[in-house]
Amino acid sequence: MTTVQLATAAFISHRRNPGYYPNMVLPRHMNVPANMGRLRGQAGSPAAPAAARAAGSLHHKDCLRGVFTFIYTRSAAYRVLPAAVEFERIDMPNLFDAFTLRGVVIRNRLAVSPMCMYSSHEGLAGDWHLVHLGSRAVGGWGLIICEATAVAPEGRISPHDAGLWRDEHIAPLARINRFIKTYGGTPAIQLAHAGRKGSTERLFNTTQPGAALSPERGGWQVVGPSPIAFDDRSPAPHELNLAEIKQIQGAFVAAAQRAIEAGYELVEIHAAHGYLLHEFLSPLCNHRGDAYGGSFDNRVRMVLETTEAVRAAWPDKLPLAVRLSCSDWTDGGWSLEDSVELARRLKAIGVDIIDCSSGGAVPHAKIPVGPGYQVPFAAAIRQQADIATGAVGMITDATAASEIIASGKADLVLMARQALREPYLPVHAARQMHAASGPQLPGQYGRA
Repeated sequence: MTTVQLATAAFISHRRNPGYYPNMVLPRHMNVPANMGRLRGQAGSPAAPAAARAAGSLHHKDCLRGVFTFIYTRSAAYRVLPAAVEFERIDMPNLFDAFTLRGVVIRNRLAVSPMCMYSSHEGLAGDWHLVHLGSRAVGGWGLIICEATAVAPEGRISPHDAGLWRDEHIAPLARINRFIKTYGGTPAIQLAHAGRKGSTERLFNTTQPGAALSPERGGWQVVGPSPIAFDDRSPAPHELNLAEIKQIQGAFVAAAQRAIEAGYELVEIHAAHGYLLHEFLSPLCNHRGDAYGGSFDNRVRMVLETTEAVRAAWPDKLPLAVRLSCSDWTDGGWSLEDSVELARRLKAIGVDIIDCSSGGAVPHAKIPVGPGYQVPFAAAIRQQADIATGAVGMITDATAASEIIASGKADLVLMARQALREPYLPVHAARQMHAASGPQLPGQYGRA
């Protein structure tokens, strides 16, 4: 630990390069560490010691009195101790630092978010999945999460979804995972049940993308916590009884056991985007009057029981994640405060990281989509529930990802569409950022 003596308890805010640490704060008079890096500023700054002047000028923005929390530099944070007389150095993670969860070491903080490919036959992975996921391993991504994978045939979104409800699904996935590991990636899988949003057309090669499928066209009876249709084009789901709830929980456990055989090193339980487990959480979808509906404690019961059962079946050395929709973005719906409390309870039963997304419960939600719009959810849950988090949603470049990690807003950055557009983003970013610890292209591509 490096401590730095302060001469006063008055603090002055400074702004760094855009896209890096936007809330840079320094005390009015302090012995600034020489490794602090250049600070962007302008004339008229207050008196500063030689070390600070050598690092760069200081820009007086605001004065704050009393004890402050953190200041961020390119490589470290400095926390003011309660007496406000010294700083404690806290090394901050880099985008290309390894991240350890239980017995798994992920080579960097960039993750491929699970994205439906709608390219399976009877739930089986094929050559498309090998090339799709394998190319991201070659491209340097740390964690590579296989798409939402149904734990039961009626848990699919479309007839073309990936599945892990029978043993025949294991071998094709194991082939993919061997390739991912060969090129340094960590293979993960998202286990899911679509609930009332199942039995639909896939999103391409069809005249009605996403339309509800009737039984005559290969569809099936959808299920949910309550008989409430997602929208006026969707059928009302069958309300699950207690025996059916237990059956679905058992399907999650069985799929997790198959995931072990397939060589996955992390399992994520999908409790977001309006699918079955999220439907139990949200009062907009769950109108039950039994032990699985009504109060907060009752509505979270399905997720907690399912997660606890999966954790018991999943090896202790391997991490477990849960994806949450941290807000329904609708009055009377699931909220960030609900998510924080659920995250605390999930941590207590052995969950290692929360993947922080939002929305999907109802079609009329007003979502303020924009760059990094869900990052505050990851930051809040990380701080308030004291659990690792993944940030996801409209994060499209490595500079933004680096800021999220270095400022402590999240432990992983998950990219979806950008990972489709740039399968080699981590390799390119490591070169541009001169990151010695970043991923390199394999020998086959040595001339690139």
